[in-house]
Amino acid sequence: MQYALSGESIPSVPADVAIGFMAEASDPQAPAVQRWSDLTDGLVAELVGRDEFRGEKRSTALIHKPARLAADRLMLVGCGAPAKLTLATVRDAVGAAWRKLRASGVRSLVVEIPEGFDADRGVRAVVEGVVHADYEPDLHKSRNRKASSLEALTVIAKGASQAALDRAAATAEASNLARELANEPGNLLPPKVLAARARELASGAGLECEVLDRSQLEALNMGALLGVARGSKEPPVLIVVRYRPERVGETETHLGLVGKAVTFDTGGISLKPSADMHFMKHDMAGGAAMLGAMLAIAKVRPSVPVTAVIPSVENMPGAEAQRPGDIVTARSGTTVEVLNTDAEGRLILADALTYAKELGCTHMVDAATLTGAIVVALGPHYTGLFGNDDDWTKRVVQASKDAGEQMWPMPLGPQYTKMLDSTVADLANIGPRWGGAVTAAAFLEHFVDETPWAHLDIAGTAWHEKPVPQAPVGASGVGVATLVELALGLG
Repeated sequence: MQYALSGESIPSVPADVAIGFMAEASDPQAPAVQRWSDLTDGLVAELVGRDEFRGEKRSTALIHKPARLAADRLMLVGCGAPAKLTLATVRDAVGAAWRKLRASGVRSLVVEIPEGFDADRGVRAVVEGVVHADYEPDLHKSRNRKASSLEALTVIAKGASQAALDRAAATAEASNLARELANEPGNLLPPKVLAARARELASGAGLECEVLDRSQLEALNMGALLGVARGSKEPPVLIVVRYRPERVGETETHLGLVGKAVTFDTGGISLKPSADMHFMKHDMAGGAAMLGAMLAIAKVRPSVPVTAVIPSVENMPGAEAQRPGDIVTARSGTTVEVLNTDAEGRLILADALTYAKELGCTHMVDAATLTGAIVVALGPHYTGLFGNDDDWTKRVVQASKDAGEQMWPMPLGPQYTKMLDSTVADLANIGPRWGGAVTAAAFLEHFVDETPWAHLDIAGTAWHEKPVPQAPVGASGVGVATLVELALGLG
């Protein structure tokens, strides 16, 4: 897609469709209504007067042949109260509008940011909203695909920078790449194929990529990771992707991004119920987010080095699968009693976090579809965020706010680590029933030592189980925007 900025007014910009925002109003004479009414020879005022459109959040009105616009059609989208506008609400509103237009043959689109909204943030919201909403998970349909014809997006935002546009495009496209990977079924994207894709994508972006195979993982004594992979015929891999700034040595900060990539999770011997097990193709959404973030980082070029470490396995109940009660030894030397083989994500992350430290990462973030417990706690709207360092945790939270993603800080402490005591090993891989998301994070905390670290449990936010106005069913790409924001803020 081609992206462009314009400082002109919306009536003068030709396009197949123009999208504009209207604040909520019930009076046809309200200022929020009058501008659009003037541009449509009073039609918008009529719509408001008849209660057909009043500017409520994500509501839309499509007007053909608007009287005083160069565009063929005008789509108005409600953005609610102007005082409550955020990057997320603007992004979701324009996304909802584009989802309604997507299959209508639109090739050129012009969008004006809401009046009074910050120009650069408005550009980001519009580009991310349209690009996210333009994604459809129908890659493998042989017919009746909902293809988009969009070729050009122009954003009207006086005073906006080209850098904001470039960054928004890079982040949005990277989020969609993460969604595409996470939506791939397990038979088409086992660990070795994910590794091949990572090599290809990294090469195209100018990033370094190294893939460690089973023999190398054995040499590195990654017993926790290897234990999970034992039941599958698909060999495990550890994918390492490196970004280096042009001027190395200006900072001691080295950001490590660690992402869980279980390409399919049956639960192993602790087999999951069959209902909804097909969603477990998304169990590599954390790894997909890290790979997507690295591709965006390669384009926006922060001034700190960033290394992604992505452990990838299948968790299957084969003849060689590890059993409940088995003891594995992680790379750190920690012994772990595997009480539940469906608590596998924390095992592969344990070795990956240790390895990221050994590669010199001074600050780390991991992302994983780790626990159903976080969904019970926060539902599908917030990512659970855990950390061992207050300053680093606050920084990640602020990056999420700036990126328009919702993350909620959760507790950690020695009382939760105590819940992982084992009588036969250093740690158990699960604790008692209650506080499952917290004890999972406490398990990971053991392997980062004093390194500032944050854990994102994205089990509730990694995919949409039902369509939402701005996105279809499937992977959400959550985390990519926050990680790019974080990397840029460190330099």
